[in-house]
Amino acid sequence: MSDMIKTPDYLFESSWEVCNKVGGIYTVLSTKAHTLQELFKDQIIFIGPDIWKDAIPADYVEDTTLFADWRENALHNENLKLKIGRWNVPGTPPVVLVDFSPFFKERDQLFYMMWESFQVNSMHAYGDYDESCIFAYSVGKVIESFYNFYRLQEKKVVALFNEWMLGMGALYIQKRLPEIATIFTTHATSIGRSIAGNNKALYAYMDGYNGDQMAQELNMEAKHSVEKQAAHYVDCFTTVSDITAKECKQLLDKEPNIVTPNGFERNFVPEGEVYDLKRAEAREILLHVAGKLTGSNISPDALLISTSGRYEYRNKGIDVFIEAMNRVRTSGRLQREVVAFIMVPAWVKSPRADLKYAVSEDIQLDKPMQMPFCTHWLNQMDEDKVLNYIQHIGFTNTASDKLKIIFVPCYLDGQDGIFNKTYYDLLIGMDVTVYPSYYEPWGYTPLESIAFGIPTITTNLAGFGLWAKKNVSGRDLAEGVVVTDRTDFNYFEVADVITQHILLLSSKERKEVEAMMTACQSLAEKAEWDHFITYYQQAFDIALTYKQNRNTK
Repeated sequence: MSDMIKTPDYLFESSWEVCNKVGGIYTVLSTKAHTLQELFKDQIIFIGPDIWKDAIPADYVEDTTLFADWRENALHNENLKLKIGRWNVPGTPPVVLVDFSPFFKERDQLFYMMWESFQVNSMHAYGDYDESCIFAYSVGKVIESFYNFYRLQEKKVVALFNEWMLGMGALYIQKRLPEIATIFTTHATSIGRSIAGNNKALYAYMDGYNGDQMAQELNMEAKHSVEKQAAHYVDCFTTVSDITAKECKQLLDKEPNIVTPNGFERNFVPEGEVYDLKRAEAREILLHVAGKLTGSNISPDALLISTSGRYEYRNKGIDVFIEAMNRVRTSGRLQREVVAFIMVPAWVKSPRADLKYAVSEDIQLDKPMQMPFCTHWLNQMDEDKVLNYIQHIGFTNTASDKLKIIFVPCYLDGQDGIFNKTYYDLLIGMDVTVYPSYYEPWGYTPLESIAFGIPTITTNLAGFGLWAKKNVSGRDLAEGVVVTDRTDFNYFEVADVITQHILLLSSKERKEVEAMMTACQSLAEKAEWDHFITYYQQAFDIALTYKQNRNTK
């Protein structure tokens, strides 16, 4: 790297998802950690929320020697209640988890300061806004405390804040410690996601949307305000894909300084005999559970398909996935058994006791269970969009149905009560994945899929899909990725494209499938953090340069 590029001596990175697996940002940070730790050698410090109280997060390891003098001082002099240790992911970087509850009493002063200094309008806040902003404020306090205690005034320091939830942290540092360079990354604009989630045509009318006006219409004013002002005031504003950069320019009135795409880390994927063993184990449990739920003897050679992600029925294309699976099922051209899994966390009540018993005791049933589409009982089951559409469209999951569809509505953390395997330990058993997203700023799920050697179908409305098309044609699963064109209005055409590719795949020979897996992994290598970290290094340089100019004015 050139000496001309400014590199921080210390880097703080904060997110609601540090040691707190909620969505894709956890994957961004936990996979990036290894590369950042190699670059900064314990001078990269992740900051997350301590929502655990007396409990310990599964991926956190306490280290009482780490910053011990500061921890003691912060508690006694600044009322900062901290868990300090290491994030138990590759690289094991330092992590600070902050209990933000003591700061709720300062909410009104914080919101007033944010309005007075940055025009952040919190008047119409509701839901998770207060909690997120108080956490962001506490992150600012943690960075301020660390900076002052270790006297970092002569050091180059960068603080990176992820998503609107951390916006007030970025603004707090900008106001209180202008000598720290700030970066704010939006992974999806709150208003863009809301427009898409409210069944409005986001892309056809993008040029006509006014972010402030839409925020008022959709009751998103507070979140939009903090996100927009953070984007405008920080030293470097970034987002994760070209498609979201356009969204930021239109809806936040701010073009990102740089696009920082999301990479993946090879050390999350097993290799050689371990890979083969894990794949065999995944297929065994997937077929076992599917067989018990549907009362069928499913062929060991069945084609296994999945979709996954957040439960955003339209945005993630879950509706299109179900539609496409039905077209495959009723095509009359399916020569091979297929099981399609929808691995999307919903409002789970409990694992099904009947299914759990049948799986553990290997009870052989001769007909489908009651509600043979779902592995767990849900709260308000009769209102669930996935189950309602599956039943409405005519799936039966009987032995004669060549394609069976199963909703796995739980977080796959290895303790769900039915599979008891993590998401990656089930993904590895799939033959193909499908992510027909309508709104997908990046798209970790298809990237994870190809990293595990599983070909994937996604769309050109996903940041990853656009990136993939720079490297392959996107027209053939033989390349590892199919990128289908999706618009606001071509739902059924997308379902047709998926159907054709699944039918083609179901008739492929083993050699063709093995070549496909190799193509997946070759493409995934191009998206490893080793390559993508350079975009962050440019962001650090932009932030430090802008900070320097700002402070010499």
